Amino acid sequence: MITFKELPEGANYFPTFSKRTIEPLLDHFGQEPHRLVDAAAKLGGYKADYGDVAVTINAFRYVPITLVLWEGDEEFAPAGSIIFDASISDYLSAEDITTLCETITWKLVKPD
Repeated sequence: MITFKELPEGANYFPTFSKRTIEPLLDHFGQEPHRLVDAAAKLGGYKADYGDVAVTINAFRYVPITLVLWEGDEEFAPAGSIIFDASISDYLSAEDITTLCETITWKLVKPD
């Protein structure tokens, strides 16, 4: 598993990726990360074993997207990450991955 920063061109594009994907997840689920599991289930997602709460959504047949949240406390704010199978760059560019993750994020945050 790799993070967006580990993708080709990922480090340069990470601020945009984070703003379009991770920040909305934290704004919506940061105080109650357990709600992510139910929201992801509506998209066919399932629990994963990362962070405090994590789910994997199979965006395409060979493209699992794993969203990871850590609960905040008095000392630390909630945190999040999105991780991928290392082969994702064989299928999608960094820009395509951003668009895909943004689409998933908004389906979780604002379901139809």
